[in-house]
Amino acid sequence: MAATVKFLKELESEITCSICRGYFCEPVTIGCGHSFCQACLSSSWRVGDPAFSCPECRQVSQERAIPTVNKRLAELTELGKELSSKLMPSTQGQSQCVTHKKLFKLFCEEDQTALCVTCCETPAHGAHKISPVQEAAHKYRKELQNLQIRLGNHLEENQQLLAQEEKPAVDWHSMMMEEFHKLHHLLIEEEKRCLKRIRQEQKASQDRLSQHMQSLQNLMQELQEAGHQANLDVLQDAKQLLGRSESMLAQQAKAITQELRECPIPSLIKMLNRYRVDLTFDPRSATSCVTISEDLKDVKAGAGWQVETTPPENPPRHYVFAEQTFSSGSQYWEVDVSQLPQWTLGIYTPRLKRKRAKNVASCTSVFLLQCVKKEGDYYLQTYPGPLNHQMKSPLPRVGVHLEHSLGTLAFYNVLQSSFIYKFHSICFTAPVTPLFCPGPPLPGTKPGPMTLCPMNSHLCVCCYSSQ
Repeated sequence: MAATVKFLKELESEITCSICRGYFCEPVTIGCGHSFCQACLSSSWRVGDPAFSCPECRQVSQERAIPTVNKRLAELTELGKELSSKLMPSTQGQSQCVTHKKLFKLFCEEDQTALCVTCCETPAHGAHKISPVQEAAHKYRKELQNLQIRLGNHLEENQQLLAQEEKPAVDWHSMMMEEFHKLHHLLIEEEKRCLKRIRQEQKASQDRLSQHMQSLQNLMQELQEAGHQANLDVLQDAKQLLGRSESMLAQQAKAITQELRECPIPSLIKMLNRYRVDLTFDPRSATSCVTISEDLKDVKAGAGWQVETTPPENPPRHYVFAEQTFSSGSQYWEVDVSQLPQWTLGIYTPRLKRKRAKNVASCTSVFLLQCVKKEGDYYLQTYPGPLNHQMKSPLPRVGVHLEHSLGTLAFYNVLQSSFIYKFHSICFTAPVTPLFCPGPPLPGTKPGPMTLCPMNSHLCVCCYSSQ
């Protein structure tokens, strides 16, 4: 019995494919002498490979095509399977039905279990599809081999896709680099134009001031010379000199007033929108002077805010705060101020120490940008800081960008996509809270609300001009 088992095992090793570990199905033999299922070898040898090698010994084969079926080995395989099915069950207890003590010769397709002849006659399997064990095993081997072929085809497709990704037909990397290089070039050119315009405006302002100073000096010289003239001559020229002097003094304010420069930066607001946050007003900060809407998006001057007939130089300001605070990262929000002649935007952070800078307080807890209206003109001012510039027209929407790690707070003209002002070197030591002020109101006016713009809202020149 032991000799029979040994013989069958040796026979099985000769008729078993080393790739699928099953009996040969349409076996083929290659030059080195090793044999495999035709389908297994086909899935192992990929079309387009520079050389075919044996899957078992790795010897390079001189053949460039799958060999024909080895008929003798196929017949030996069938004989070996038949001998194994007849002899091995008598030597192994697992091939015998425990209940009826008979060999497993049948297979139930529905229950996926081996049966003896008596098991097949029971009602439990009466309506089931029953097949001989050898026939069922052959069927499933064919299905497994077909599945292996399909998987091999998918693997080959994936290998081809991987090769295409490694060497794509379209060089996306180079094309994207070229596009970004072009964009960089356009931005550099726009930067040059913007800086050139600033230099030209600075020179024009300097020339204007120089001419005004020269006119003042000439007028002072005339006044000095008039003081040495005879009485009648002085009286004759006095009225003209006095008129010119008054006119010159009236031009003084306009000559020294600085205008806020508008230098649009392409895609600036679009890039800042990557850091957009959704803010709401803190209802606890509302008072009789400032009221907040139910949706926490609008704030306006309340009835308690006393409007002075003649506004003082430094009118009182009543602030409201955002519900959100920030301790890290980068945040950007936009505020609609189109219905307000005067307003204030900024941040508040307690116990803040700021690096010393020229003309800036060394310790402050607020950083503000405010709009002030004087004699029909609008001015933007910062606190702390030097900005006190006249605007060509009121701002409809202001963007605010807080960069915690860099310690900066910047303001932008959203309509023109241009920069207004930036605070630098802020050393934050506590959470930052955005703050707002919809005033002070001007006498005889009824200002509208200050509005926190929704996350998905955008403003362009055409939209604003059509409003």
